[in-house]
Amino acid sequence: METILNQFTGLCEKESILLKGMLTAVSSNNLPVVFWRLPNETDKHAIVDFSGELKVASHDLEEMPGGFIISPFNNNEDTNYFIRADLYYNSSSFELKESLFGQEFGSTEEKNKEKFTKALKETLKRNHDFLPEYHLAEVNDLPHTKEHFIEITEKSIAAIREHEMQKVVLSRTKKVAIPENFDPVDYFNILCENYPKAFISLISVPGLGTWIGATPEILIKVDEKKIFTTISLAGTQPKDKFENLSEASWTQKEIEEQALVSRYIINCFKKIRLREFEELGPKTVAAGSLLHLRTDFTVDTIATNFPQLGSVMLKLLHPTSAVCGMPKEKSLAYILENEGYDRSLYSGYFGPVNIQRKTNIFVNLRCLQILNDAILLYAGAGITEDSVPDKEWRETEMKMDILLNFLKTGKPND
Repeated sequence: METILNQFTGLCEKESILLKGMLTAVSSNNLPVVFWRLPNETDKHAIVDFSGELKVASHDLEEMPGGFIISPFNNNEDTNYFIRADLYYNSSSFELKESLFGQEFGSTEEKNKEKFTKALKETLKRNHDFLPEYHLAEVNDLPHTKEHFIEITEKSIAAIREHEMQKVVLSRTKKVAIPENFDPVDYFNILCENYPKAFISLISVPGLGTWIGATPEILIKVDEKKIFTTISLAGTQPKDKFENLSEASWTQKEIEEQALVSRYIINCFKKIRLREFEELGPKTVAAGSLLHLRTDFTVDTIATNFPQLGSVMLKLLHPTSAVCGMPKEKSLAYILENEGYDRSLYSGYFGPVNIQRKTNIFVNLRCLQILNDAILLYAGAGITEDSVPDKEWRETEMKMDILLNFLKTGKPND
């Protein structure tokens, strides 16, 4: 079958124009699209699902066709969504491929493909002279005042000192004006250029809206050799005061916070009686303008005869103590009762599944959501008994600045 892109020879000179055309074409036809770029890689990927519905993800990652999984923070089996790769784009070949994974289209998929193709063709004829359209979702008023965050932080510290929890991760939002002539694809490309070690994504899905992010945190990864990886990432401080990462020092609070995440992962391994894993870290790593402590855990799923490890660990890990707290059940209940808003996709998980024989699922951090008249930024901070509320507020500000600085200027602040 002739690829869709072959129909547009001479109409699309630049990749960004193609991505903008795809975003507009799915928006006008109520279809989902996802763009992404993996850490330490240069290839950009995109998929479109022609089914016309937001599908619930399978229980087993290993059995899924190629696509992209999306799950909110407060998830259940009905809110783990899957975007199938009915159309797949990879910048290394500059090709749009239909039915890449062999599934056959029904009448609905064929009809939606035809409508998408027509819309894409018409959009690309405009060349540079357009701003892409995208999906929007309804968002209720959210608590984004400093007073609210300080109040629940103080309450949380008191609860931790009463031994109700060891740690809880509190989040907040910030609403900012949407820049004039804001272009989500241009912004996605700016993040790709400036954050080579992060997972960069642009998601535009009916019902979920449009989200853009640059997250540093792997939840689970299974490579083409069936090596499973997960990480513990915690502790935050500015990068700018250190010439070398080896010069960074960490407080006891930050070291203990990171150790809690590592112990949580090890306890998950113990639950499934997995002893054959490698642990590397903790070490200081950079994520944009911030530093974190990171420990890597790897498992050879072939040597351990555990091919479903990715699916099993995904269920056990989320939500990790890095985005929820310890113990998980108590901290999750505390968050849902006290934060005062729905995190939606923030601190959930997402990523490509079975694309190029690899699965890469990340925690959705350092992200923003595009609203009708504004942009909503999200960030969180881990609260322990040693936390200082104003310092935790400043940490969330630093995390939001990673995206906000580019939003304002197209380049990071000096």
